Amino acid sequence: MNTFWKLLKITTFWESHWVAVWVVIDWFPAGFEIDENFIKSELDRRKTGQSRLVSQRKEAENFEIVSGIFEGKTTGHPIMIIIYNSNAKSKDYDNVKNLFRPNHADLTYHQKYWIRDYRWGWRSSARETTSRVLAGSLAKQFLKEKFNTKIFAYTKQVWKFIAKNIDLSIIENNTIRTADKEIAPKMIKLVEEIASNWDTIWGIIECRVKNPLKNLWEPTFWKIKARLADAMLSIWAVQGFEYWAGFDVVNETGYSYNEGFINSAQSSPQWEGVCDFIHSPNNNYSWILWWITTWEDIIFRIAVKPTSSIYKPQKTVDIDWNSVDFQMKWRHDPCILPRVVPIVESMVALVLMDLYLIDRSKR
Repeated sequence: MNTFWKLLKITTFWESHWVAVWVVIDWFPAGFEIDENFIKSELDRRKTGQSRLVSQRKEAENFEIVSGIFEGKTTGHPIMIIIYNSNAKSKDYDNVKNLFRPNHADLTYHQKYWIRDYRWGWRSSARETTSRVLAGSLAKQFLKEKFNTKIFAYTKQVWKFIAKNIDLSIIENNTIRTADKEIAPKMIKLVEEIASNWDTIWGIIECRVKNPLKNLWEPTFWKIKARLADAMLSIWAVQGFEYWAGFDVVNETGYSYNEGFINSAQSSPQWEGVCDFIHSPNNNYSWILWWITTWEDIIFRIAVKPTSSIYKPQKTVDIDWNSVDFQMKWRHDPCILPRVVPIVESMVALVLMDLYLIDRSKR
C-alpha cells in the first residue's frame, strides 16, 4: 500500500539509504499556481539538523519537479517530485546487520519478507515522511488560496509540561514548536536533559484547522474523523488519536456533552450572515457534528512515542536468536515532535483536499 487517498492519490517511492525520495501526486487540479519557495520552507520544517532537539543528519532537501507543473502552474497530469539523498551514511549500521533492534521494524520485516535493509528500517524510516510533506505542501497552498483554510499543529505536551496559553503565532519561534511561550523553555530544557542522558522522550501534538471546508464527509466508512485518524496513525511514530473531548467523554453525561446551539449573530459578529448557528464555547464535538464539518475549527490531538533509536546499551537477539549486547552509534532524534508538526499539517491538508475533490465530483 504505497498509494493512499481516493481521488488525490499520493504514491511514495523511497528508502532512507537509497539514491532519492520520490512522490507522485495524481488528480491535482490543473491551472493552480505553485509557490516553490513554500514547498522548500515546509521541507525545512521537517528536515533533520534544525536544532539540538532533533537528529543531526544534514540533508539539503533540494527538490526537483519532474512532471505535472509547467511555467509554475499545475497541468492536471501526475506531478512527480524528487529529492536526492546526500547524507546517507550506510556504514554506520554495519554493527546491526545481524541484529534486531528493540522497538524497530527489523524483526517483523525479517519475519515477513526474510530479507531486510538493515541500514535504517527499510520503509519504516522517518525519511518516508519527506514525500508526505512534499505532497502536503501543495495541498496546503490549494486550501489556503481557495478557501483560506489554515492548518496549525504544535507541541501540546512534553512529559508533565503542557501548553495552555495558546498563541498560534509563536509556533515557529521556538525549537520545540509549541504555542505557549511560557512553557517552551521548560520543554526545551527537558529534551536537552533527556538527550544528554542518551535517551528520547514522548509527547502530544495538537492540530487546529482554521476555516475548514464545511459539509465535508463521506457516509459510513469515509467519515472525516475516520480519515483523519487513518492519516495520523499512518505516521510511523504516532500511537494514539483523539479529537477534542476525546476520551474525556467518559466523564460526561449526555446532557453535559450535548451543548445546545447558540445563535451565531448573538454569539459573535464574525458569524453574522454566515451560518445559522454555532456550538457552545466548549466545542466538545471539535465542530465535526455527526461526522460532517461545520464552520468552526477542527481540533484533534495525537500521541507520539519516544524515538526508538537511543544511545544507551541494550539487550537484543541476533538472526540466530542468540542474546547479545549492542549500542546504537548513529544520529537520532531526542524528541521527534518538532519534525512531526509539519507532517501532521501535511496529512490533514491531503485528507481535506481529497474529501473536497470527492464532494465536488458528486455535484
